[in-house]
Amino acid sequence: MNWGGPGFVLAIIAMSTIGWVINNWIRAKHGYPVENEWKGVSHKGDPAADRKIELLSTENARLTGQISRLEERIAVLERIATDPAERTARAIDALR
Repeated sequence: MNWGGPGFVLAIIAMSTIGWVINNWIRAKHGYPVENEWKGVSHKGDPAADRKIELLSTENARLTGQISRLEERIAVLERIATDPAERTARAIDALR
């Protein structure tokens, strides 16, 4: 096989073009913006998808805060469960 021949060069060009088409097809299928051959975005995507991303980001922030508060509460409950009974009783009496 002649590696420097025109058939080999055309095969490389065909493979890279097919790869680019498949890449853009997968990106479009999953809702990512499609890029042109110079890395510029030729399709901005769905505005509804941007709204969904914004809503999910807000929900993620809310849930992260909720998880941190629950972790603090669990730490307090673990400390109460593992402390000796007389120390817990003294702490309760001190609060009264």
